[in-house]
Amino acid sequence: MRLILLGPPGAGKGTQAQRLVEKHRLPQLSTGDMLRAAVKAETAVGKRAKAVMDAGELVSDAIVNAIVAERIDEADCKSGFILDGYPRTLAQADAVERMLAERGLKLDAVIELVVDDKALVGRIVRRAEEAKAAGQPVRKDDNPEVFEERLREYYKKTAPLIGYYYAKGMLKGVDGMAGIDEVTAQIESLLASVAKINA
Repeated sequence: MRLILLGPPGAGKGTQAQRLVEKHRLPQLSTGDMLRAAVKAETAVGKRAKAVMDAGELVSDAIVNAIVAERIDEADCKSGFILDGYPRTLAQADAVERMLAERGLKLDAVIELVVDDKALVGRIVRRAEEAKAAGQPVRKDDNPEVFEERLREYYKKTAPLIGYYYAKGMLKGVDGMAGIDEVTAQIESLLASVAKINA
């Protein structure tokens, strides 16, 4: 099963991706991890990425797309994968479509964790307060100003993917404001219906 999880920062994509990994034994493909692995393995595209990062520049879409294409050819992705934090833009979504089509593959579902932005900010503030109360360091992302900036960035660049995948009939929404177990149950129910259709 090949899946994309969509939703703004703080929506719980990481938590749900982890649960999918454990239950379905699918690798979770995060661009950050893939970039680091390609650089470490010194693949051709990893060397290109390292040169760009060493120069303090942002890695281009072309390099990120090449790293994803290289990663999905690995043996553990044969029965599927979860894309986490990628695609982030419409151009990257087109690239995913092309790289899968070239391999005779397609996405099974794009799952959007639908959330309330104001409640999300409240969730972040609470998380920061709980960390402080427990004497733990507060994550940089748990600063409301930093978080709101990330939210704006998400709506500018990534939110258009919701319409893109909806138009293709692939978008499935779950209530991201529900409890963690309830969100997991909603996702599992969606995947069961997708598996039936594809059977």
